[in-house]
Amino acid sequence: MDERPLRLITNSPLELLARTVEALLVVASAPLSVDELTDAADDDAGRIEAALRLLSERYSEGRSGIVLEHVAGGYALRASREAAPACARLFERPAQRSLSQAALETLAIVAYLGPCSRPEITRIRGVAAEATVANLLERGLIAEAGRDDGPGGAIRYRVTPLFERVFGIASLAELPRLEDLGGDVEQIRERLHAVAEQRGA
Repeated sequence: MDERPLRLITNSPLELLARTVEALLVVASAPLSVDELTDAADDDAGRIEAALRLLSERYSEGRSGIVLEHVAGGYALRASREAAPACARLFERPAQRSLSQAALETLAIVAYLGPCSRPEITRIRGVAAEATVANLLERGLIAEAGRDDGPGGAIRYRVTPLFERVFGIASLAELPRLEDLGGDVEQIRERLHAVAEQRGA
């Protein structure tokens, strides 16, 4: 059988671009948008989208232990549902055991309100958040997600796909409702609303 057509396909410009996009998604600590991939690959947005479609076919649920998902306004390579139990055994217990109460509270704020800035986290928790945010960044559980429009342009943060893997959820839509968490729900709501109002001011 003549293998030349196969070699031509696997080394086509689109396939080579797909490999580059694949590498970018592997090394990224957070989902990457088409614009971010376009800039990093120094290519055309239309070709980036075509490369993503190619990767989506290659990394589809049921065909691979890794899947390509559109999440948090970007694209990320994530473990398949079939592999989730093994990933949980690898990541979940050690990560959760070593997270402080301050880290868990900060993660909850970023997950429910994110992207949000460190000053907003401080206002909600009532204590300084610099060390906690730095620790979560280092662990890869949160990532930078732009800056505020106001004076100073504080960095905003969002949770990463690793956060979802560690806590065993497929997306942020699976987070429990505030009413199900117990504690002073009204106080939590008031603090969240206060931050949201300040954003809109």
